[in-house]
Amino acid sequence: MRVLVTGANGQLGRDTVTVLLQTGHEVRGCGRNELDVADLEQCQKAMAAFRPDAVIHCAAYTAVDAAEADIDEAYRVNADGTRNVCLAAEKAGAKMIYISTDYVFSGLSPHPYREYDNTDPRSVYGKSKRAGEMLVQTLSSRYFIVRTSWVYGKYGNNFVKTMLRLGQEKPLVQVVHDQKGSPTYTIDLAGFLSELIQTERYGIYHASNTGECTWYEFTEAIFAEAEAAGLNITARLEPCTTAQFLRPAPRPANSVMDHGAIRTNGFRDLRHWREGLKDFLYHMKQSGH
Repeated sequence: MRVLVTGANGQLGRDTVTVLLQTGHEVRGCGRNELDVADLEQCQKAMAAFRPDAVIHCAAYTAVDAAEADIDEAYRVNADGTRNVCLAAEKAGAKMIYISTDYVFSGLSPHPYREYDNTDPRSVYGKSKRAGEMLVQTLSSRYFIVRTSWVYGKYGNNFVKTMLRLGQEKPLVQVVHDQKGSPTYTIDLAGFLSELIQTERYGIYHASNTGECTWYEFTEAIFAEAEAAGLNITARLEPCTTAQFLRPAPRPANSVMDHGAIRTNGFRDLRHWREGLKDFLYHMKQSGH
């Protein structure tokens, strides 16, 4: 298949391009410099030139805290940009995958969120990503909306890399123990996206590595796996509450998502988050990071 990937220089975009090439697709990866998704004409030209069978829309404004003050920019990229990519993909006759987030939910439910639960975003980031979902549902005739959570990978900044650095530099690391979710390794998510685009099982999907943990438990695992891989972690780890770490944007207390659509559509679920983490750390060590 011919697949166009937006946001191809980002954390998920880069690994998605890599995985698609490995699985034999013809890929055009467009970073922000090649394609400003907020420019409809640019989107239409890019699609007309490449004529993709499918578009994976990874480009997004993801600075969760900054979005609280930078509202117009968050909507310009996440809503208007998604509309433009959608219109251009539709015109080119391409399927569309839109990458969304657990932040479209309030995070207040005691249960894992199902694909068709009511959304109720509390942050500007979550609201702008939900706006993108609504535009996809309105404008695309063949779409997949894939909500994911707690994403980390080889490229860019992420929680795992930050904790590895702090674990080696600081005497004490405090991490919140009252927010839970499912960490997601970009390579595992990209593998699922690669499988999804080859089908016509359209709709909304929740896709993260399976299992759940708090940020504190995730950090415990990061430190344990890092030490097993030969890294010297010197920091003492201590749990704390969300209230002790106030941020501009509210964080969901519960980001765990049920993968009902993966099960009912006959896909293989993503592996357990701890396996993904082990693999990530192994590859980071192999590449000398």
